[in-house]
Amino acid sequence: MITPFFQQLNSPLTKKEINVLQVNLGKRCNLACNHCHVEASPKRTEELTPEICQQLITLIDKFPEIKIVDLTGGAPEMNYGFKPLVEAARKAGKQVIVRSNLTIYFVDGFADLPDFFAQNQVKIVASLPCYLADNVDKMRGNGVFEQSIKALQWLNEMGYGKNPNLVLDLVYNPQLPNSEDFSLTPEQENLEKAYKTFLVEKFDIRFNHLFTITNIPVGRTKFHLERKQLYSSYLHFLESHFNANTIDGLMCREQLSIDYLGNIYDCDFNQMMNLPAKTSKGEKLTVSKLLEIGSLDIIKEIQTAEYCYGCTAGCGSSCGGAIV
Repeated sequence: MITPFFQQLNSPLTKKEINVLQVNLGKRCNLACNHCHVEASPKRTEELTPEICQQLITLIDKFPEIKIVDLTGGAPEMNYGFKPLVEAARKAGKQVIVRSNLTIYFVDGFADLPDFFAQNQVKIVASLPCYLADNVDKMRGNGVFEQSIKALQWLNEMGYGKNPNLVLDLVYNPQLPNSEDFSLTPEQENLEKAYKTFLVEKFDIRFNHLFTITNIPVGRTKFHLERKQLYSSYLHFLESHFNANTIDGLMCREQLSIDYLGNIYDCDFNQMMNLPAKTSKGEKLTVSKLLEIGSLDIIKEIQTAEYCYGCTAGCGSSCGGAIV
């Protein structure tokens, strides 16, 4: 049996002051990666509506305490409202992060993205789960590594990874396990050095930081583990490496995760598992409700589940990489 996550904690997991909005714009994507917790693909059509987009722009304008607007998907760039949200957030003085798969720049109609990102000083957090072609293509599809390298070189030409206002970060996540020989993500600082050395020597590519992210057993990762009859043992592995020192830095504590329907969650994983954030009265929240109440800080306790062990194992895992 897995120990319920909340029982590992000395006190309830509570929100701090909210300063990050992470918005999932929808499930449309040009890729269908085998580890995708969102289960995004070219066949998905769910995306933001004009009404929710306008509510989000109002929210961004109304609350100066929002410092970061973090746009994800699917491929966020393919979903409705992407550019208006970037422009509104930058106009309001927020940092904008786009979680990009890099290959989107080579899809018809999206070749202007690197220019758009540079003009708006968008921080790019790009998935490159390994610096070896075979490993990347196994996880993300044939030819993805080659396109990713071309995209990174293109971004470097624009000044990304070199100009301090044009930040380019990469994301590593491990191969999905096929046996009970599980391992935690490698130490982030050392892996970053290895990535930087390899990418400069082989491709003359420069980037700012590498984030190591644990495979959380949600979405396609969960389906894979269940198919291999590894789901339960993987959770036990994560639980056995629980690190209480990660709790203070968990991303769910300072952010609201918002889906394309305007519903609010504590994190993207809860969003995918349909575990909504709730007020102290047990009410579910939406963007329109936040606007009506006039506050972002109305969630006291964070909703937890057994997959929370993924974010708290070893050095921890967050949208900004290792926690400790």
